[in-house]
Amino acid sequence: MKILFAASEIFPFAKTGGLADVAQALPHSLSKHIDIVCVMPLYGFMEKSLLQKSELSFRVTIGDNTHFLTLYTSSYKGVKTYFIQTPLLSDTEDLYSSSSGSYANNNPNFGIFCAAIVKLAKELHVDIVHLNDWHTALAALWIKESAPEIKTVFTIHNLAYQGLFDASMLKYFGIDTKYFTIDGLEFYDKLSFIKAGIAYSDIITTVSPQYAKEIMSERFGCGLHTFLQTHKEKIFGILNGIDLELFNPQTDRALTATFSSTNINFKYLNKKGLLKELGIEASDRPLFIMISRLVHQKGFDLLLDSLSEILKRELNLVIMVDGQSSYRKKLESESKRHGNLSLQIGYSEDNSHRLYAAGDFLLMPSLYEPCGLSQMIAMRYGAVPVVHGVGGLLDTVHENQQKCGEGIVFLYPTEEALLDAVERALELGKNTKEMQRVISFNMECDFSFDKSALSYLEHYRELVA
Repeated sequence: MKILFAASEIFPFAKTGGLADVAQALPHSLSKHIDIVCVMPLYGFMEKSLLQKSELSFRVTIGDNTHFLTLYTSSYKGVKTYFIQTPLLSDTEDLYSSSSGSYANNNPNFGIFCAAIVKLAKELHVDIVHLNDWHTALAALWIKESAPEIKTVFTIHNLAYQGLFDASMLKYFGIDTKYFTIDGLEFYDKLSFIKAGIAYSDIITTVSPQYAKEIMSERFGCGLHTFLQTHKEKIFGILNGIDLELFNPQTDRALTATFSSTNINFKYLNKKGLLKELGIEASDRPLFIMISRLVHQKGFDLLLDSLSEILKRELNLVIMVDGQSSYRKKLESESKRHGNLSLQIGYSEDNSHRLYAAGDFLLMPSLYEPCGLSQMIAMRYGAVPVVHGVGGLLDTVHENQQKCGEGIVFLYPTEEALLDAVERALELGKNTKEMQRVISFNMECDFSFDKSALSYLEHYRELVA
């Protein structure tokens, strides 16, 4: 059995969020059992000299346009990745957007990528194509049309991002108008990429069991809940994981001091070093950290409504944010007013590891969270998560339960509930013995992809049986 795993970003080659981490960790775990290769676009910012030019090259025709594709390859941790280079797709200096907003040509860009996925799948004679999020979803339709012997799995990482474009793109892509129906690609007179993945894939997965349930509801379904309900028999929730080798406080070179569950006292050296660097006094206070994109989903409205009250507590808060939004100006204003708040603008992989290692608590007030990886990484590095109980956060963080992944969970997205959760965290922090027990317990939890990879394998085998 041979699998082609397609994603718009894969760590360490390109990353904007958790998708890239998953697109590296899951194929790595699967490679222990089956033959799997990956494919992603070759973006303009990527250094071709670090890649090897492939013997494969081909062209794809989309509507009236023919695109000539050059392929490059590289391997990371034993998994080979193909990179698709062609004008339009490879002209952008970022993945999806610039400071001015989303790229206007994202629709032809990722349409070309979808066509390239189909062509590569045929060239490699794969049995299954595993598609991820809207950037790859149109490939499900084209595989059904041109290579029905190839099975497709489509994973929804975040339903809120659907790939909606003007209906005129149907002609550009050469898609028959018979597919532009409520049961197909049409969504309020727009062409929906993600609906292609849902409608025409053989199996659909979400990144946590709880999220698979939530997207069937009006609250979390992003306008697609009734459409998803019609496909519920092929929808399965499989929990994401992390690469335990990449996220390992015992070997992480980014840290001031390495540590493990049996010598967690060394964790304090990371906290002390970070706070000194940031100029934050009172380093004996509990340190809360937050690492997030600046988007509504991550609960910044709730955080900002609560921030002044939170910062009245005897604690320090360090927030690393990435992206452009009105939230940034408000956070910058708050950081000037409060000496116990430090704001780091721009994501850095090494600095994020340092934050996890330094933090006593991780704050995740997400309004919705399909899975979330930060809470798993935080527990791996001995930071106790304080989370809103939705999606994968509810699957991985448990309060007052003897289950792997102990933390603080608030069930309602209100200022009162968040402040109460912070208070419970502070009470835990005062109980040194219990705090150390929770930290050691969480650090020993298995948040790898190995167990979930077996679930994917089971579904793969069902498709080719």
